[in-house]
Amino acid sequence: MKTRILMFGWEFPPFHSGGLGVACLGLTRALSKLGTEVIFVMPKKLDITSPHTKIVFADGGINMRAVNVALSPYVTSTSYLRGRPKNGIYGADLMSEVMRYTSMGSVIAREENFDVIYAHDWLSFGAGIEAKHASGKPLIAHVHATEFDRCGGANSINEDVYAIERAGMEEADVVITVSELTKNIIVTKYGIPEGKICVVYNGIDESTMPSAGKGLPRLRKLKAAGFKLVLFLGRVTLQKGPDYFIRAAKKVLEYDPKIFFILSGSGDMEQGVMELAARLGIADRVFFTGHLEGADKHEVYSVADLFVMPSVSEPFGIAPLEAMKLGTPVLISKQSGVSEVVNHALKVDFWDVDEMANKILSVTGYPGLAETLSKNAKNEAHRLTWNVAAQKVDGIVNTLMRAV
Repeated sequence: MKTRILMFGWEFPPFHSGGLGVACLGLTRALSKLGTEVIFVMPKKLDITSPHTKIVFADGGINMRAVNVALSPYVTSTSYLRGRPKNGIYGADLMSEVMRYTSMGSVIAREENFDVIYAHDWLSFGAGIEAKHASGKPLIAHVHATEFDRCGGANSINEDVYAIERAGMEEADVVITVSELTKNIIVTKYGIPEGKICVVYNGIDESTMPSAGKGLPRLRKLKAAGFKLVLFLGRVTLQKGPDYFIRAAKKVLEYDPKIFFILSGSGDMEQGVMELAARLGIADRVFFTGHLEGADKHEVYSVADLFVMPSVSEPFGIAPLEAMKLGTPVLISKQSGVSEVVNHALKVDFWDVDEMANKILSVTGYPGLAETLSKNAKNEAHRLTWNVAAQKVDGIVNTLMRAV
């Protein structure tokens, strides 16, 4: 008999704003290959179909495709709905929408047939808890990021979000984290017993890679003119360290002006980082692309001579794997989960902009090093797949079901 998982999530491609949706797609697809049936619950009706997953919407079946929803899973309670429908089915802000989704957990649980409940991140934990209470089935809480990560390791956390995260992990029968880094945060900051936590690293495969294309011609022209291109791609927020990227760029350009820095992404620090580049006198050597998807994202990875992820606190980090799979050398912060599993990447403390600059200059200045990193990174990315992650999740699910 096939195992059936009732999985609560918040985003799913093509409607996603970062790695959470990519992880949900990669994991559900790989689980289906193992014979597991996944019922994936979204908080709102969107135009999503999946050949490997049953998609269910927790909005009473009302089609809301025309509504422009701006509820990012990467902020706490500061994101608002634009174009709120008159019938009031959605909350006015992120927290009230999470509460509405929570209230639907028991409803969904009574309508579906399943063996295990699986909830991704704090936005879905409440729905998972309600489904557990309604069905008596075991709950797995998958933590992709914590409130401490979103605040960049600072102490100014949202206490309401923290309370939801902690309740979800306490109610869960098993907690899955994406790295040992996240596991340690959960043990020390949330008081969850270490024996309750399993680490399952994220992966990469063709199904979650951006599509190829020939966009962004300006970057090709820069390459043709002899410039090296160094890329930051991610949310422009405190967590991702874009300001450290710009400060390292300033130091690099003092030694080699033939390098161009690309900052791709959007977020609440975008204006501040632009102003920082101007104050440092390097605005003419930094190209701000905004958020990129699909072919443009593929292209910017492909033309880059080096991808840099200077994250302050990164639970995992799928972007370096995307770059590695395309043969782009990567430089990642030691404060990232992905640094635990990749060997053929340069690593640096996020705050050490001098060392970051030295490593950038090494890759851009020595073709042999760049070629070696490129070749080995591409080979390494081939073994870090969603199939590996799904096999571990499948083992966790089977062990949990035997224990019930």
